[in-house]
Amino acid sequence: MKKTKKTKKTMLFTLALALVMLILVQGVSYASSGGKPGQKQLGLQVNEGGILIKDGKPYRGIGVNFFDAFIRALDDPNTTSYREGFQALGEYDIPFARFSVGGYWPIQWKMYKEDKERYFQILDDVVQSAEDNHVGLIPSFFWSFAAADLAGDPMNRWGIPSSNLHQFMKTYVREVVTRYKDSPAIWGWEFGNEYNLSSDLPNASDWRPPVIPELGTPTSRSAEDELTHSMIRTAFTEFAKEVRKYDPNRIIISGNSIPRASEWHQEQYLSWEQDTEEQFAEMLNKDNPNPMNTISVHIYDKEETRFSRTVPVEELLNKLMKVSKKAKKPLFVGEFGAGEDQGHEAAQQSFERLITAIDEAKVPLAAVWVFDLSNQPTNTITPTNNRSYQLDRIQEINESPGSGHHGH
Repeated sequence: MKKTKKTKKTMLFTLALALVMLILVQGVSYASSGGKPGQKQLGLQVNEGGILIKDGKPYRGIGVNFFDAFIRALDDPNTTSYREGFQALGEYDIPFARFSVGGYWPIQWKMYKEDKERYFQILDDVVQSAEDNHVGLIPSFFWSFAAADLAGDPMNRWGIPSSNLHQFMKTYVREVVTRYKDSPAIWGWEFGNEYNLSSDLPNASDWRPPVIPELGTPTSRSAEDELTHSMIRTAFTEFAKEVRKYDPNRIIISGNSIPRASEWHQEQYLSWEQDTEEQFAEMLNKDNPNPMNTISVHIYDKEETRFSRTVPVEELLNKLMKVSKKAKKPLFVGEFGAGEDQGHEAAQQSFERLITAIDEAKVPLAAVWVFDLSNQPTNTITPTNNRSYQLDRIQEINESPGSGHHGH
């Protein structure tokens, strides 16, 4: 009998120990994926190995840019056409949409300044529509120069954390992130659109933000409206730190395009001289600074002149993936596409080459330009126009084995 009791005790102790270990291990895994037991992970995250994950599993998927989903309702508060848009995207099982979570022109922020409650009611409905149709969202905060104009600052104040512009940025980030951080529709947060392309331009005085006072801009611009890479890195870092105060887990994105072929030389010497591959990689890393945890590029051309030669898009994507893996920051091709300026057939071939290259390079995340944007007739993709084949093709790739898009 004594032997049996002892055996039972040993078994019970072993079971209890195993249970404790299991709880501890589960605790660790939940902590690392940012979730709690029984809770789904929210949005897209990056694990310690630099892999993009969703719901605890490696993720790969292609979505769309639905640029004006919210802006169209700022222009016309009576419209709810974004609802039909998200419904269509849901029917195609398009996993996510990148959109501007604020106006492009200062005048499109009028409601935010005058009736913030109504402004956020509209944004609530945009987010809810995405949620209802199981479409993820990547809101891009400061798409254009409008934020500086609203803050009453020139653009170079992005480089000064104590500026009115940074105070405006922090307020808006707090309001948006705290309001929507518990929504399963939100997949990540993006600073803005292609700020790197406006930085350290040798001919910067020709490319200052536009002056159109009836759209809310100032009546003049100056050299203070010219950006440098140093300024945008300050802005990106401060933005990401602000997001992290309220959301410890989701991906944070710069919104940059692929570096210009001369971007390193522009920063160093204000020169258009072409960069080497090492300089290209250096700019990619510097312009997606921590705590940003992704590398953002936009790609349109099939062939690009870089490194003093013609580089096919397939090779370029492989180089980008190499930089991204080394940095442990997943690659986001935030825009890719082919407009019909060269005709429908040429655009179709160009699109097919791009999307195939993205798929074969195993790019974790990409978004086509552009879904349902009426003022870009040669680019807009809708379920009923002659570019609807792009939605079919995206759906096909997302549903193919090994794509990593787990559906909804």
